[in-house]
Amino acid sequence: MQIHSDPITVNCRKVHAGLKMMDIPFEHHHVDYFTAQQQGEEYTALNPNQALPAMREGDFTLWESNAILQYAADKYNKNEFYPKDTETRADINRWLLWESSSWFPSAYVYLVENCVKPILDSEPDPEVLAGERTRFSRLAGILNDRLSDRQYLMGDSVTIADVVVAAPIHLHQWQQLPLDNYPHIVSWMTERIEPQPFWRATHIAEGFKFEPKD
Repeated sequence: MQIHSDPITVNCRKVHAGLKMMDIPFEHHHVDYFTAQQQGEEYTALNPNQALPAMREGDFTLWESNAILQYAADKYNKNEFYPKDTETRADINRWLLWESSSWFPSAYVYLVENCVKPILDSEPDPEVLAGERTRFSRLAGILNDRLSDRQYLMGDSVTIADVVVAAPIHLHQWQQLPLDNYPHIVSWMTERIEPQPFWRATHIAEGFKFEPKD
């Protein structure tokens, strides 16, 4: 399995961490996000959306980070991370869709304003951040409630749902996410996700530096 990606980005880190969690080996092909290599002819042939990441396995190509994790879990029979039980799988799929349609776009605003802009010598826009606060708070409340009575999104064990939903807030301190009122998200992230070997192995530090931890 080849993963064409830049592991400093949310969706690429998501795939790297998820595959490491499931102990699925892969060959990494680096595509530099900040120099826009994803817009080049070679990568566009792999993913016409010019978005990272993309997967190639034999003659099969696949884009969309969540789809890659779903495929990998099924292909390599990692049922503990993506159970086949109909209700559990539907529940996981629900969180994967929620992440891509709602959670990621909201958290991404903080990523752009507080992380990307300073690197590009630009100032965060306080009006943009203030305008996003209501939507982010509503979504964080949904996630916080879900985690109020369980260790992970599906219960007592980690699944691909946790990796997917954690990814958009993987730089939460640098993003300056307003999480003070959501203790269950904070404890889930800092006490259960971040200590995981697969998360430490894909650690991204401030400045978008890929710095795996032992």
